[in-house]
Order: sequence, then structure tokens, then C-alpha cells
Amino acid sequence: MTLAVVASPIPSAPIALAAGAAYGHLWGTVQVVIGAELGALIAFGLARVLGHDVLRRVFGDRVDAGLLGSQTALTATVFASRLMPFVSFDMISYAAGLSRLHAWLFALATLAGIIPASFLLAHFGGEAVSGDLGRATWAVLGLGLVTGLPLLWVALRQKPEKENP
Repeated sequence: MTLAVVASPIPSAPIALAAGAAYGHLWGTVQVVIGAELGALIAFGLARVLGHDVLRRVFGDRVDAGLLGSQTALTATVFASRLMPFVSFDMISYAAGLSRLHAWLFALATLAGIIPASFLLAHFGGEAVSGDLGRATWAVLGLGLVTGLPLLWVALRQKPEKENP
């Protein structure tokens, strides 16, 4: 899980499902949370150490001029992004490392935000291998709803473009 977060092309959702299938709801969730938190902290640290100085050289002091928001706004953004399944977990970790966000706030927001999704994925993974076809079907439908409803909400909120004569 840690490697999947640090190396962006590796999808982490199947790993979380497999953890639930292998270790059950509780211990699968614990392992997913530990791996995801560790991976997020590594990605944050890499961006902070390797990227922040480069941005400062290119943009000067304007990098920290408040463009990216207050600590509260940045923390809320990280927390909210962790709750949304269609937002790239990896990219948020790297982007947060480039921001002014304090590491401890990043760690706290990430931890609080990943627990619900980690539980859901571990739960669905555990249900999928339960041997009960009805429970497995509900798990797959639930996972589809968790992923599909936010995407549907975003799609319905977009207003159609007006045609110009």
C-alpha cells in the first residue's frame, strides 16, 4: 500500500480490497490505513524536500505569499480530498508537500480522511470473498455507489454551455 501511494501508477484500491479479503474488515482496515498514511507522508516529504526549493528558486518568495491558502483551508482541502474516491490520493500528497501546509496537519487530515474509505474498501474486499453470493453482490453494488454517486453529482452540477448565435 505504501508503495502504491508513493509510485502513482500503481492503483491502491485493489490493494485495499485484497487486504480486506486477506485479513478481514478490522485488520484489513488497520493495514490499509498504516500503509496509506506512511505512503502519504513519504510522498509529502519527497515533495517538500525535492520540490519546494525548486519552486522557491523559480518563483521566489511569491510561492509562500498565501496563494495556496491558510493552514486551515489547506488542512480542510486535504481532509476533503481523502474522502473523495475520484481525487488522486498520490497527487494530493505531493501537492501538499509543495504547499505551506505543516506536516503534522497534513498527517492528521490524511489519517482522519482515509479511515472511512479504508474501512469501506476492506469491508467490500472481505465481503467479496465471504462465499455468500448475496453479500458479495451487495458489496460490489455498494462499492459502485460509493464511486459512482460523487461522479454523478459532479456531472449533474455542471451547467450546459450556452450556444452563442
